Amino acid sequence: MRGLELSGATSAPETIYALASGTGRAALAVLRLSGAGVPKILAAIVGKVPPARKASLATFADPASGEPIDRGLCLYFPAPASFTGEDCAEFHVHGGPAVIAALLAALANFPKTRPAEAGEFARRAFENGKLDLTEVEGLADLIDAETEMQRRQALRQTRGALRHKAESWRSKLLEAAALLEAEIDFADEADVAPLAREALAGLLAPVREDLVAALAQGRAGEIIREGVTVVIAGPPNAGKSTLLNALARREAAIVSPLPGTTRDAIEVHLDIGGFAFVLIDTAGLRETADPIERIGVARARARAEAADLILWLSETGAPPPADLPVEVPVWALHSKSDLDGGATPGFLAISAETGANLGLLTEKLAGFARAAAGEAESGVITRERHRRAFLAAATALDRTLAGIGGPVELLSEDLRAAIEALESLIGRIDVEDVLGEIFARFCIGK
Repeated sequence: MRGLELSGATSAPETIYALASGTGRAALAVLRLSGAGVPKILAAIVGKVPPARKASLATFADPASGEPIDRGLCLYFPAPASFTGEDCAEFHVHGGPAVIAALLAALANFPKTRPAEAGEFARRAFENGKLDLTEVEGLADLIDAETEMQRRQALRQTRGALRHKAESWRSKLLEAAALLEAEIDFADEADVAPLAREALAGLLAPVREDLVAALAQGRAGEIIREGVTVVIAGPPNAGKSTLLNALARREAAIVSPLPGTTRDAIEVHLDIGGFAFVLIDTAGLRETADPIERIGVARARARAEAADLILWLSETGAPPPADLPVEVPVWALHSKSDLDGGATPGFLAISAETGANLGLLTEKLAGFARAAAGEAESGVITRERHRRAFLAAATALDRTLAGIGGPVELLSEDLRAAIEALESLIGRIDVEDVLGEIFARFCIGK
């Protein structure tokens, strides 16, 4: 166990089970079990406890009637060398609904055995020290990954990319804390030399620099995980909805020659060049007396302020308005170029109707995502929770280094705050409030 200390955490007495594969008719299905009752369940359903970590051909039978249910593979993973750290088993059977229902009904008849809750297998792995909190988050992201870059990043997290860094920083801070505590405890001892503050600063400064460097990478990891948010903006009838539909390759938005057709933002999630994108079609920006359309325009401006990129569409080459957010990059697109055949200088001429330059636009979007996430290969921050922990640790170290010549008691307190920030990051302390949110995102069988 990696030093996990959760208040009130105890080993769960009940054995849990769940369908780990998808629901519905399929060629194969996998049922998972975890808990102290697994060996007895195996003996009752397959007639024996199979060899550890070897797939064994078995007949699955209902213990109540002795009637065979199916024939398939059974695997047994005794504790502690299992995913959850408990005795675990898997039933690999045919994926017919009747087979699955019969096995689930048989499992329900065992004492102290119940269906698993969402994410309960992963939670037991966490509570038994098999995974830290960042690895659990990586596992959730791997399950949710829809693009190649999301898969790569999530896999790095499941392999402990963030944990290894946090543990390395924490070990250095603990070394520094031990030096401070020694000075406090043995202040009256004549044979104990006072702590060299330069040596203390030499331990802390590199950790602080690493934290600041990670924070300076911006939203690289978060962009990969959450997607690049692109707002399509422009005056009414500029072809915004048509462009959205062309990029999505489906009719996601209503297209009409009537101005003001789009009243509310329409989101489409796309995979462009291996990166996740969230494209948002917005109401045309104009002054209007229509109260409903005014709400749509206000929402369009709000979405633009929160975007990573704005695509400004104009069929006349009108420049982007000055009141667009200055901190968000804006690309100017001359839409409907098939109608006038030209392009305004500084604009990319496109036609959603003919497809002209849409390939170039998607290449540029992929390049934008690649540049925005350029540091993600070495970056470790993939969630706002990580950012807050990094910032708290860096801020505490700033105070420590700024007061390096001050009272040892104050230095020790600031250093303790930095250590606690890193420990909350990997789930050692003060994480109960985020556990429910994280594990609820898992499917039942995970």
